[in-house]
Amino acid sequence: MNRELKSDITTEEDIKKLVDTFYDHVNRDELLGPVFNEFAKVDWDHHLPMMYAFWSTVLFGSMAYKGQPFPKHFALPIDRTHFTRWIALFTQTVEELFAGDMAEQAKQKAASIANIFQMKMGLWATPLVKP
Repeated sequence: MNRELKSDITTEEDIKKLVDTFYDHVNRDELLGPVFNEFAKVDWDHHLPMMYAFWSTVLFGSMAYKGQPFPKHFALPIDRTHFTRWIALFTQTVEELFAGDMAEQAKQKAASIANIFQMKMGLWATPLVKP
């Protein structure tokens, strides 16, 4: 799809489309899929609505998300390779679906979140992606 034909992230439906498509990619990924499905045993019916609220809060300032995402990630068997793949899949998903200022902000915020998580986990030496 050409960039001109893509719209920006502007609605809650756009957030839902982004999150659903991203986690579809994650579930099919040979590195990330097992972490989510075999180790963490994510309940997707519960997790996806939380991610809609999280990204709505991050991008639109909706304050829909109430929680602390980091503690749930701390015990996961992940390293920099996982974060690199997560960022690559998230960026790919945004770029396949959207174009515009909010799409760029989504990619930047995802990179910042990944860098902060890595720093808190003692994995961060230099940023994977500059926010």
